[in-house]
Formats: sequence, C-alpha cells, structure tokens
Amino acid sequence: MKGLNTMTRFPKNFLWGGATAANQYEGAYNLDGKGLSVQDVTPKGGFGPVTEEPTPDNLKLEGIDFYHRYKEDIALFAEMGFKVFRTSIAWSRIFPNGDEETPNEKGLQFYDDLFDELAKYGIEPLVTLSHYETPLHLARTYNGWTNRELIGFYERYVRTVFTRYKDKVKYWLTFNEVNSVLHAPFMSGGIATPLEELSKQDLYQAVHHELVASALATKVGHEINPDFKIGCMVLAMPTYPMTPDPRDVLATRQFSNQNYLFSDIHARGKYPNYITRFFKENGIKIQFADGDKELLAHHTVDFISFSYYMSTVQAHNPEAYSSGKGNILGGVTNPYLESSEWGWQIDPIGLRLVLNDFYDRYQLPLFIVENGLGAKDVLVEGPNGPTVEDDYRIDYLRKHLEQVGEALEDGVEVMGYTTWGCIDLVSASTAEMSKRYGFIYVDRHDDGTGSLARYKKKSFDWYKEVIETNGANI
Repeated sequence: MKGLNTMTRFPKNFLWGGATAANQYEGAYNLDGKGLSVQDVTPKGGFGPVTEEPTPDNLKLEGIDFYHRYKEDIALFAEMGFKVFRTSIAWSRIFPNGDEETPNEKGLQFYDDLFDELAKYGIEPLVTLSHYETPLHLARTYNGWTNRELIGFYERYVRTVFTRYKDKVKYWLTFNEVNSVLHAPFMSGGIATPLEELSKQDLYQAVHHELVASALATKVGHEINPDFKIGCMVLAMPTYPMTPDPRDVLATRQFSNQNYLFSDIHARGKYPNYITRFFKENGIKIQFADGDKELLAHHTVDFISFSYYMSTVQAHNPEAYSSGKGNILGGVTNPYLESSEWGWQIDPIGLRLVLNDFYDRYQLPLFIVENGLGAKDVLVEGPNGPTVEDDYRIDYLRKHLEQVGEALEDGVEVMGYTTWGCIDLVSASTAEMSKRYGFIYVDRHDDGTGSLARYKKKSFDWYKEVIETNGANI
C-alpha cells in the first residue's frame, strides 16, 4: 500500500473543506432579531453549568464576529481552495423563540448573503440544521426534545429554510452529533432536566422525537428539491476491548450499540433488534404516534456524516483501569495511544476502521465532517507577518488523511472531508478560545481580549496544497 500514488486515492470530485458552527463563531447573539439559544447560557461549555441569562464571560456571545466578517473569512477559505464549507443555521436567528408562526426576515437575509458569498467562489455550503443551537425558549418552556411538540416547530423551521435556500444549498445535515444527547442532553437536545435527574424513559423518548423529526426533514427536503442530499451526523467513536476477555468484548459491543442505534435508524429506517433488551431491562417504552413507523422506514438518509476525534476502550470492570477522562464518551485509557493537550487520545487508524465499519454496515456514501486537533497555538513573527508554526497540526491531519486514503483503497465511498474549526472559534466542550483547531489564527483570548485580527498559520499553506493536489502531497 505504501508505494501507491496517493493521487489515485481521492476521487476527482472529492469535497475538501472546513467545518464550523454558528454558535461558536458567528457572535451577534442579540442582533437583528435573534433569540437566545441554549449556548447563550452555558458560558463554561456544553458540559458546564447553566445560567439564567447570558453572562459577559461567555465567549460564544461574540464568537469571532463572523457575522460581520464573513466576507473576509470566506475569501481566506477560497484562497485555500475549499470545495465545500460546513456551517450551521442558528435556529433562533430564524425563529427567535422556536415556536413562532412567522420567521425573522433579517435572520433569513443573513444566510442568503452568506450563501451568495460562498457561491462567488464556487464553494458548496454544507448546512447543519440544528448544531447544538436549540432556541432557549424551547428548552425552558417545553423541556426540549422530550416534548413531541418540538417535531412540529422543527418542521416549520426546516420547511422555511429548505424553501428559502432550495437553489443555494444542496447538502444538508439534520442534527449535529445526534447521539451526543445521551451525554449532554441540554446542549444537544435542549433538555432542561439535569442529566442526573433525567429518566431513561424521557431521554430515549426525546431521542425518538429527534429521529422522527430527522426523517420528516428528509421527507420535506426531498419534496421541496429532489436534488437535495440530506444526511445524518453522528459522533463516531470506534471502541476496542481492553483485553481478549469475552466480558470485555461484550462490554465493547454494548457500548458500540448505543451509538449505532442512531445511524441504524437513520439508514435502515427501524429500531434494531439489539435495543429491545436494553429497553426492556431499563423500563423504557417508546411511544410511537400514528405514522412514526412509516416515516422512519420510508425517509432514510442519503448519506452518513460523522465527526471523528478519538477512539475509546471498554472493559467489563473499568474501575480496574485508569479512566480516559479526556475522551468525550469516557471509557478507559488506551496505553498504545498518545493524547492531545486536552486528553483526547489520538488514533488515526481508528478513522479507517470507522469508515470501513459504516460502509460495510450501510453501503451509503460517507462524509467526514469533523476531524482536527485542538491545541494551544503560539503566535510568532514570521517572514510574512504573524503566524503559528503548527507542524503538530499538520502531522495530525496528515496521519488521519493517510488513513482516509487507505479506506478509499479498501473500497469505501467517501464524499469529502471538512476539518473542524478551519478558523479558530470558541470550543463547544470547554468554551475556550485557547483550544484552537484552525488554519487561521484569530486574535481572541480566553479572557475576551484581542483584536479579532486573522493570521494564516503554517497549516494554511499545507492544506491549500492538499486541496490543489487532491491529496497527492499527503
């Protein structure tokens, strides 16, 4: 395999680009009619405490001011040669409370202008409809997705944006990392009940409502424009047994099924048999409304998209090992892997495994819509002005892209690759600016200071060459 010309690995129409989320970079949280979202009251990140009102230390309120600087930033993305740019629409910019009858025209106009700017450079938008941005009113009044009424509110929202942008956007994702609701119900599902007080019945009923809403969005989108490509988006995490002990292997299978549940229903259109026992043992009885079963069955997704940052290890007796505290979904520490500055274990081969597992399971096109390294970058003076010598990021991305190439050689159909946080933005998990992912450094810091000036990192030119050569320089 090593001697192969990498030019043959990536297809000519491969969608290279970068990924962002409105709540982490737009700012303008209270301008032009926008309502509050769950992000505006979580100043310490999605796993931190919730406040009653926005507080000045919440960096997400200003983000990196993309709302006013999008033309400058898109020009930089175009300079790198982006084929695709993943962003999200802030639901509360379109329906400020989430349950209004009439949308906010100024919010709709902003995304019109954004998509027009992308079109100037021939960059395809890839739009997430709900990226941890549930309107706060829906969380506090309805308890988020535990309430079936949210399906109707979501349908109104997606009909509005599908109709408005039917000739500007082709690629859509229904919910970001939809399986994360099991671990971060407020951030992911707008569920106001604290996780430790939330019953499994209510949690999995909320999951059902989101899955039905996703199928409904897929149905509506295909009716509005049959050329739409609509995908789900899951947090992918390959899972290894700590030892060959069959009990560890079983624990691994059970953990994996918790995540496969979401992609299985999105892609296969029905609840898998393996979840029946879990529901029975935990007293969970999913309430199906008339038409739910048919909706799930007949409106499956066109492709599977996912984020990939790390793998995890499971054991039947996890207390016997050190815990992988940095890993989003827990597990125990893998002694064979290095970790990032935030404790996320780095596993490039895991990406190849995920790609093969998903493709073998579903035979649907795959899209890697998040992957990247959060690090404490240091701005230094370079020959062309301030920059960051981020060879560690280049190394991380190169090793992961090598594995994407291997998966393509394995026969996996991969649509594209968008690195997470292609421009520095506020971290979702910790609400820090110092956890930087981008090719573009933004002069803003954890204390809120900074000029917001943009500077190209060393990785900027490297990724530009990756796109120019279609991966031949990896």
